[in-house]
Amino acid sequence: MYNKELRYSDTVNKSGIGRFGAVFALLSLFLILSAGSVQGQKSSLAKPLTQADSMMVKQLFFSAIREKTIENSKRAGEMFERILQADPGNDASMFELANLKRQQNDYAGARPLLEKAVAISPDNEWYWVALADDYEKTNAIDKLENVFNQLIRINPDKSDYYFDKANAYLILKRYDDALKVYDQLEKLDGPSDDILASRQKIYLKQGKIDQAAAELERAIADNPGQMRYYLLLAEIYNSNGLNDKALKVLLQAEKQDNNNGMVHLALADVYRDKKNNDACFNELKLAFANPDVSIDQKVNIISGYFPKFPDPNAKASALELSRLITVAHPADAKAYAIYGDMLLQNTKLKEAKAAYKKSIQLNEQVYVVHEQLVRVELSENDIDATIKDGENALSLFPNQGWMNYMVGVAWAQKKEYKKALSYATNATSLEIQDKDLLSLSFSLLGDCYHSLKDNKSSDEAYDKALSYNPDNAYTLNNYAYYLSLRSEQLDKAAQMSARSNELQPNTASFEDTYAWVLFKKKKYADAKIWILKALAHDKTNSAAQYEHYGDILFYLGNTDEAIENWKKAKSNGGQSPVLDRKINEKRYSE
Repeated sequence: MYNKELRYSDTVNKSGIGRFGAVFALLSLFLILSAGSVQGQKSSLAKPLTQADSMMVKQLFFSAIREKTIENSKRAGEMFERILQADPGNDASMFELANLKRQQNDYAGARPLLEKAVAISPDNEWYWVALADDYEKTNAIDKLENVFNQLIRINPDKSDYYFDKANAYLILKRYDDALKVYDQLEKLDGPSDDILASRQKIYLKQGKIDQAAAELERAIADNPGQMRYYLLLAEIYNSNGLNDKALKVLLQAEKQDNNNGMVHLALADVYRDKKNNDACFNELKLAFANPDVSIDQKVNIISGYFPKFPDPNAKASALELSRLITVAHPADAKAYAIYGDMLLQNTKLKEAKAAYKKSIQLNEQVYVVHEQLVRVELSENDIDATIKDGENALSLFPNQGWMNYMVGVAWAQKKEYKKALSYATNATSLEIQDKDLLSLSFSLLGDCYHSLKDNKSSDEAYDKALSYNPDNAYTLNNYAYYLSLRSEQLDKAAQMSARSNELQPNTASFEDTYAWVLFKKKKYADAKIWILKALAHDKTNSAAQYEHYGDILFYLGNTDEAIENWKKAKSNGGQSPVLDRKINEKRYSE
């Protein structure tokens, strides 16, 4: 369908020499070399050149063209200017110099040269084409009418010039003049979809809905099997609030071709505007099951549901439509990727993983699908799958920070801390903008260094993590706990632990950490308050928390209750020799 931009721009690119560039150069050479060209194209007022001057001009022109060919534009421009000093009426040099200026976006400088060139050589089509481009680039739209009149005079059978002239009128809002040009063009080439669409544009700008519709109705009567006319007519009606008329047209089209996916999409639009959601969704399903409707269009429609999430109806509808995409496009990786995303939105993690794996099988070159798969596996604590699929992704995309981080987390879960360090270090070196990733990666480094008993490196990594995100609750908790275990920087540990509980209240492990930091600071009464909170919120019967409670009670003088809680820790899986010693000796031990 014809587009609003002036079509002569198809023949002249931004450098000023489009697909006719070679023709322009040959034309210029021809003008110089042809007998009488130097004088034959001149104004009658131009002074005739001597034979010596004529030879000099020819040689200069050859040299200038050569310099232009090797992209020495400055030197070429100087030579064309010398030619014009010797031969002010040399239109070929004017044209070439103007093109050099247009290459540098100096359209204002090119304009007088082109205007003089067409005055000297009014039958040269390429001069007029270049001038039209210049006027368009400088927004001198009012000057285009004469240019296209001249181009039509020179080449009356070229339909592009009629379209260009009509578009100039359209920009100037001379709608009736534009319509007259389309009438001329129709007499020249006969009816066409381009002319029909262009007229439609004008009628709609003029608010002549009935006239626009009437032309399309005639087109439908002449070509009842052409669905595009029904679709255009329905769009006009629907966009102007005439939903019932649009529906009538589309139902007529559906009778002609029940398997046309675009008709079903158009019907879905009409039903949606009429608030008939069931009918709308049924039409969408018919369109989505049709492989002739592009997958990209379907994905765009599904994305329209995203703002409605987490509404369960919206998620269910998007899921069903995405499933239909896999039916209609079973060999397209994109189909399974979007299906996986919608399964994930509906918390169908097992099915989502299968969809992502199918997408990767069809096309392994889309990184985001790999990342989605590994994120799901890690969220399910499927550590072996995380490592396998994550390392496979990194073999294809080694420079992805998040993937390095997730694989590092998985290795840390397997207590392979040196391997985890390698991936976490990669993540910190690959990403310098994503502060969340940097904070998480340095925090992972802190965890690994602690497990490897490299306390100095661990503390440095935690400090670095907090510099990127001072409110990372997990980093604050872990850092505080490890400092408390070493009885180092307890004031700092207390501040960090208190902050983690502010950020994520009612978290048993965080409350336990704060209780233990307070215990190490010998604030036993406060420690008891926080360990009781931890036990109240704990869902796992943590052996560590019972042991900590026993330690706190011992220092509060409640030895019997302390022993009772140490025994609870033992019965809930506590196995350390220190715990056994506490129970056997009935006293606190480190």
